[in-house]
Amino acid sequence: MKHILITGGTGLVGKKITELLLAKGYAVAYLSRKKQQIPSVKVYEWNIYQKSIEKEAITEAEAIIHLAGAGVADKSWTESYKKEILESRVLSTRLLYETLQQTQHSVKSFISASAIGIYGFDTGEQWLDENSPHGTGFLADVTAKWETEVQKIADLGIRTAILRIGIVLAKEGGALPKLLQPIRWGLGAALGSGKQYMSWIHIKDLAQMFVFALENENLQGVFNAVGNDPCTNTELIQKIAQILKKPLFLPNIPSFTLKLMVGEMAQMVLGGNRVSNEKILKAGFQYQFTTLKDTLQDLLG
Repeated sequence: MKHILITGGTGLVGKKITELLLAKGYAVAYLSRKKQQIPSVKVYEWNIYQKSIEKEAITEAEAIIHLAGAGVADKSWTESYKKEILESRVLSTRLLYETLQQTQHSVKSFISASAIGIYGFDTGEQWLDENSPHGTGFLADVTAKWETEVQKIADLGIRTAILRIGIVLAKEGGALPKLLQPIRWGLGAALGSGKQYMSWIHIKDLAQMFVFALENENLQGVFNAVGNDPCTNTELIQKIAQILKKPLFLPNIPSFTLKLMVGEMAQMVLGGNRVSNEKILKAGFQYQFTTLKDTLQDLLG
């Protein structure tokens, strides 16, 4: 039985990956900021600021799935929270690298989350692949620094794969519940121009993609973790309203209104990226949900 260590395991994506791994007979452990009881999962403690980690977490692991990082949409982007967003990714990865470097272990694979935010806030209609240039802005800077730390782990001779995650669609959290609420009240509207692309992925496909990367020993490097057909913000809002049988009659919410409401974080929804998943498809990954309609019907039906 393989022993898999997950950081950020209690988050939206981590829970779904854990379900899949346990169902397949893997032994799963978490690295967490505090000791807690989680059924079927062993929990080890770490503190990235004190550079402390329970060594057994590393010595017992045969592979690591690295998801740790403060949620970019959880709080307003104050200077202190922006610092937390950056450090929770960079310092956690650096601590894993240093521990792997200094500890006798059997870790063969390191599968890390990243984000399509690396391409910048708004790249219009151009298709982006893994070789596209890094963009500018806060999230692009954070993600680039995060990936730089992950690449150091590959230098240790550990197979390393990076999944650049798009907009995760899930019932339990992420972007979808926030979009649903006003539409259910009959107050739905596109954001900004509505023309910005949203490269989405169903939570089930994303979790399966991490397991695919874990189990395919030839898979390494960077992969876009997005679905088949990126849509515009207007198309997404319209499709949700159609499935919920709710009207859409309000004008688009102006960009300046969103900026007044949430500040700099508004760039996340006012901009967008049209991201290609061709590389992961060529690697052999098969999606369960291939269209936006199928995805929303599964999540909202």
